[in-house]
Amino acid sequence: MKILIDRSEVDRRIGEMAREIATDYAGSPPLLIGILNGAAQFMMALLDHLPGDMLEQIDYDFVDVSSYRGSESMGRVELTKDLVVSVEGRQVLIVDGIVDTGRSLAFVLDLVSARRPCSLKTCTLLDKSARRVVPLVVDYRGFEIEDVFVVGYGMDYDQRYRALRYIAAIE
Repeated sequence: MKILIDRSEVDRRIGEMAREIATDYAGSPPLLIGILNGAAQFMMALLDHLPGDMLEQIDYDFVDVSSYRGSESMGRVELTKDLVVSVEGRQVLIVDGIVDTGRSLAFVLDLVSARRPCSLKTCTLLDKSARRVVPLVVDYRGFEIEDVFVVGYGMDYDQRYRALRYIAAIE
């Protein structure tokens, strides 16, 4: 493995993103929806960096979708865990660990949009736009990365390496 983004860079950028989100949602915190499992670690770190008064009002939930086996995209997305919290009439921020082809995020955007939130934005730690096959907007982006397979900070290879506190490329 080769380290691409060390822990201090990841922590610094998440702090910057949290400040942007706090400013944009001042007075009206969003419902955060994390896409499991890749977004869990990132979303919890993002929550750690949000101001305390915002945390008193913020809710979060998770969806789970599956689109990869090992390092290969299956080309389709399956919902394996749906939301518990209602999104109707709420500001929603979908949080993902990495946006690659865009299929998973687009699937979740369609799922949530059909439930009539009042606003819907996206946030990702890593954006691999070179592999995008589905056009979509990423509103909050941590890092743009090259077309390499990455692990760490929630991203895995066959369920391994998720807990790493940095982003590494599998060589």
